[in-house]
Amino acid sequence: MKAAKLTQENLDDIDQHTRDRIGISTLERYTGSSASEFQPYVLLTNFKLYVRAFAEIQKTPVHKGSVMRACHSPKDGISIIDFSVGSPTAALVVDLLSFIKPKAVIMLGLCGGLREEYEVGDFFNPVAAIRNEGTSASYMPPQCPALSSFVLQRIACEELEKRRLKYHTGVIHTTNVRFWEFNEEFKASLAAERAQAIDMECATLFIVGYARRVPMGALMLISDVPLKKGGIKTADSAKKLFEKYTGLHIDIGIAALKTAQAREKAGGLDFRF
Repeated sequence: MKAAKLTQENLDDIDQHTRDRIGISTLERYTGSSASEFQPYVLLTNFKLYVRAFAEIQKTPVHKGSVMRACHSPKDGISIIDFSVGSPTAALVVDLLSFIKPKAVIMLGLCGGLREEYEVGDFFNPVAAIRNEGTSASYMPPQCPALSSFVLQRIACEELEKRRLKYHTGVIHTTNVRFWEFNEEFKASLAAERAQAIDMECATLFIVGYARRVPMGALMLISDVPLKKGGIKTADSAKKLFEKYTGLHIDIGIAALKTAQAREKAGGLDFRF
């Protein structure tokens, strides 16, 4: 029998199947979790402590992979992943999640507050991010803005308002420069652009989420106010922050995703752009 001729469409299908297979295999290896364990709604974080706290709340085990930690709650339809720190790993985790097509993802992270009136413990609602981390340039052209999902941000803000918690809304600057606090030129640039907060992942998460069609939001906690005298985060201040706010931050994230689930079921709400 004569073999069927491979068309470009057939080759594209084979390539996509190979990408999907390798992508899912990498997600499983990096998180120590099978693809079937992942829930349709996902929390992201930079902290092992957050994953442990989520596991205690949900009474489910923590999975440790070669790169990341994860925990899954079938009861609530939510997974959490600690992907570590920085723009490259932020891009990596969204790339990997895109192979299982989550319905909504919210980042629970820390940021520096850049306005005089901001205080440690305030929440920050990043509606957009300044792309100064480099990684996002590999995914979308520079003229593409880094925007979070408006629907997910609105839901997160509703949860904050229910609890009467103080929060600020605006633009976050994402950088790959860790010790920018000691760079006067960098600080002058921040002042000129009037960014309201600063972190190391949001712009990457928003852009890669947009590029890979992964609905992405973020709920950031102001961990320090580095432009104020004595405002730079230290080991001691970080310890106190985690002790006071970890449970609250996770609880708000879970509540926001539960609200997103309910609205999606009720009206077919689409969290994508």
